[in-house]
Amino acid sequence: MSALPVTHTRPTGPIAGPPVVLVHGFAASGAGDWPAARWAEPLAAAGRETFVVHLPGHQGGPAVDDVEDVTTGNVLRRLAASLPAEQLDLVGYSLGARLAWDLAATKVVEVRKLVLGGLSPMEPFAMVDLAAARSFVHGGPSPSDPLTAAIAGMVGGQDADSLLRLVEGLAQQPFDPAANVPKVPTLVLAGADDPMSHGIDEVTAVLPDARLRRVPGDHRGALASDEFHAAVFEFLDV
Repeated sequence: MSALPVTHTRPTGPIAGPPVVLVHGFAASGAGDWPAARWAEPLAAAGRETFVVHLPGHQGGPAVDDVEDVTTGNVLRRLAASLPAEQLDLVGYSLGARLAWDLAATKVVEVRKLVLGGLSPMEPFAMVDLAAARSFVHGGPSPSDPLTAAIAGMVGGQDADSLLRLVEGLAQQPFDPAANVPKVPTLVLAGADDPMSHGIDEVTAVLPDARLRRVPGDHRGALASDEFHAAVFEFLDV
């Protein structure tokens, strides 16, 4: 099973800390969630190596032909195979946060510090009507279920078939925060107006070494906020 593609940026100054891994959200992209001028370049200037992961089915990532290749366990294995075999700092947003949680909890890689942004405590993919979503992206009617309609709308204009196979694969092993808990210093960031973060206080409470901080914005706006950016850099000692 192949590793996932990454965009690798080397430090431009003396090394000042472990590599930083950035994992994007669903129906987003590495370049979109983590613009180089905002993330990799200032991290490089501060002496930090960065790896921006490109998830399956997304821009820069491999197409998904087989659902079994993108179960949660297989995505985690492919993600880990893309990263250096050394201690690192791990930052994920939305779907990326869900994967980062499991990657740190299972200790597949050695994580020094963990940042979880835009994490949804629920498992949305298991509730998607995949037949209705696939029908819609191929010209059929809009799904009657609001969640399915939202997911189908998000994948439009992209490799919709790959993204829906990813949804199906991840749904086979739903996110369960209580099953595996990361035991590393963790910063949880949630948008003040993000409905997807409902219940994040309870999820943060199960982490043995975590703090929750709310930043301005909805699900997309929170990631773009200066407060989010500043909180990550401060937490990672940049």
